[in-house]
Amino acid sequence: MEKSKVKYLRKRRLNRLLNSKEHEPLQGVANLFDIALVFIVALFLSLMATYQILDFFNPESEITIMKKAEGQWKIITKKGREIKVTKITDKKIGGEEGIKLGTAYRLKDGRIVYIPEEEDTHEDK
Repeated sequence: MEKSKVKYLRKRRLNRLLNSKEHEPLQGVANLFDIALVFIVALFLSLMATYQILDFFNPESEITIMKKAEGQWKIITKKGREIKVTKITDKKIGGEEGIKLGTAYRLKDGRIVYIPEEEDTHEDK
């Protein structure tokens, strides 16, 4: 009985070796691709968590980003679902001379109030 078991095991091992040659040679490359894909997704998620990018998708978050490109500042403000981009330039408009005309205040209800300066304080005499 023992001899028949040994013969059976040898045949089984031999069949495994012979059948393993029938597998596709690119199967190992496909497994490497799967591993690389999992690594990329994990890296992407860790970067999102590190830079707190998930806050952009939160409808209740308020975010302000300042960015300088080509000599011009951009202020990107997100409040809720509203995203506003404001461009600020450092170029002077109208030369370097001028006087302050007054002060503008924005009230809590959104109205803007303008208060002019007194005229006698800005005379150049």
